[in-house]
Amino acid sequence: MARIDIRAGLSNEELDAHWMPFTGNRHFKSEPRLFVSAEGMHYTTADGRSVLDGFSGLWCSNAGHGRKEIADAVAQQLIALDYSPAFQFGHPLAFKLARRLADMAPGDLNRVFFCNSGSEAADTALKIARAYWRAAGRPEKNRLVGRAQGYHGVNFGGISVGGMVGNRKTFGPVLDVDHLPHTLLPENAFSRGLPEHGGAAMAERLMDIINLQGAENIAAVMVEPFAGSAGVILPPKGYLQRLREICDQHHILLIFDEVITGFGRTGSAFAAQEFGVQPDIITTAKGISNGAVPLGAVFVREDIYDAFMQGPEQFPELAHGYTYSAHPVACAAAMATLDIYERENLFARVRELAPHFEDALHGLNGERHVIDIRNYGLAGAIQLQPREGEPGKRAMEAVLEAYQRGVLLRWTGDTIAVAPPFVIQREQIDQIAQTLSEILREID
Repeated sequence: MARIDIRAGLSNEELDAHWMPFTGNRHFKSEPRLFVSAEGMHYTTADGRSVLDGFSGLWCSNAGHGRKEIADAVAQQLIALDYSPAFQFGHPLAFKLARRLADMAPGDLNRVFFCNSGSEAADTALKIARAYWRAAGRPEKNRLVGRAQGYHGVNFGGISVGGMVGNRKTFGPVLDVDHLPHTLLPENAFSRGLPEHGGAAMAERLMDIINLQGAENIAAVMVEPFAGSAGVILPPKGYLQRLREICDQHHILLIFDEVITGFGRTGSAFAAQEFGVQPDIITTAKGISNGAVPLGAVFVREDIYDAFMQGPEQFPELAHGYTYSAHPVACAAAMATLDIYERENLFARVRELAPHFEDALHGLNGERHVIDIRNYGLAGAIQLQPREGEPGKRAMEAVLEAYQRGVLLRWTGDTIAVAPPFVIQREQIDQIAQTLSEILREID
């Protein structure tokens, strides 16, 4: 019998050379989980197994895998123009993409700054917020406010405003930032969609920070419309609306991190539109290019952009940017991705599938270890009771067992997260739920 090679022929030296991100490297390399190809809703592993993608890769492959339209666009762009300098020169596709994105965005968020990831988008947004108040003659407005359990990437600004302690405890002091409490309330357990309780009261906690620090010193509040990486923690009804009101009353910018929620995850192009709350800045990445080529974008209000357009015209108005900002190949991938979203009406498909997805997840209510289930659009979470003395291990074991049974999910702490591509079929949603049901009945 031929030996199954889960290592894809990699030597020990090759495995050891790669320091993997957000991974227990020693644990992974003892029994690697390697994908070698992907098409549609499935990955293929190094040992030839088919694995249903229940997590859109990493919140990003919204249109499924192996989309020929994107591959063709990338190939053609590489031949036509493989790279264009990002500073003082440009290429037409960057401007076409920016206009197309601005047309999708809510309200007057019609100025787009390109970067390469959600982490870069977060830091870009925070820098723009501070620089805006300086340009407006208010340099004292430089404090930032985030939220517990928030995730805004891994650059210094993002981990400072973010509220996932494990992401920054390794690095020592970060920026001095205030944090709102998270919105995961016990009385909202097993809510379907947005929770009912505590919304306005939780948002009112921003007033505690304002009363302590002074609104005259606060530049911006940054939150995810719902916290994705912490385990799909949803805003109770009225929460985001009250945050908007307080920020308006006290002249504080409101930033929505839509790296996860942007480009259809909620059933609308942006969660800002879905929840009816207009932020001043939006950060995006992931679904903007279907994960095919790294790309991020920051959307800002027109008057914020205009505040920078002062002084001599030949000098940069914002001393910020990246070598690969608006990379032509990334722009080509994004344009092809947006074509797919529009042609296949995938955001509407999320709305159509959401009730079935909700029923499938909440069908796990009553299974062993399950203490909460949360969902919105095609994002969901099953929270498990932590194993005594081993926090996070039960969810990890469940997700790794699901992988062995042909379903890719993600764990964060003791929460199992589900976020499939928008091209998923109803029977595949049922497959995810059935696999989890079987596993939860078996694991300790």
